[in-house]
Amino acid sequence: MASSVIHLAVANEINKKLKRNNNKILIGSVAPDISKSIGETKLYSHFLDNEDTDIPNIERFLSRYKNNLDDDFVLGYFIHLYTDYLWFKYFVTEFSGTDYITKLDGTVVNCTEHMLDMYIYNDYTNLNEQLIKEYKLDLKPFYVRGETFENIIKEIPMDRLDVIMDKTLEIIEESKTTKELVFNMTNINKFIKTAVDLTIAELKEIEVLK
Repeated sequence: MASSVIHLAVANEINKKLKRNNNKILIGSVAPDISKSIGETKLYSHFLDNEDTDIPNIERFLSRYKNNLDDDFVLGYFIHLYTDYLWFKYFVTEFSGTDYITKLDGTVVNCTEHMLDMYIYNDYTNLNEQLIKEYKLDLKPFYVRGETFENIIKEIPMDRLDVIMDKTLEIIEESKTTKELVFNMTNINKFIKTAVDLTIAELKEIEVLK
């Protein structure tokens, strides 16, 4: 999946155009990842068709919650799922196959699925600090908890949102700058812009935006 900070950056850029409650959208944009923090699979929280895929079924989410997209938290949740859809279907495939990954210097490394995850997550840590600065992310809602949320999304425990907010803070605090292995800021900036543009286009297509 895209990193928490990438999700925050995409949601933040989208809301520059929408001008809705940014705190709720940002929290919604990381909420699906609560599943890992509470020891559950992504199957339900990410609307996956089965355990063998990472690509959310966007149509299934919309069939259930399209009419709730006027709620800012639900909109943030949708932004997360659509970003993951784009990430796994189009972006990561540029850098990896089923058993290899291509590093920035062009080196192709044979690796297991676990090693592939390690390379990608190491890059997340490397890039987080740069993303926070470049996209001027306001992380106050993760430090100062004041928002309340309607119990709309049934696929996650809405009464445990503090868990994913704490995890997001942990990821932010662990951010550091080192040499990237696979992605660089050019790659990520391109992805974020594409995700913003395509998500807005999708919101217009389903008539959430006019």
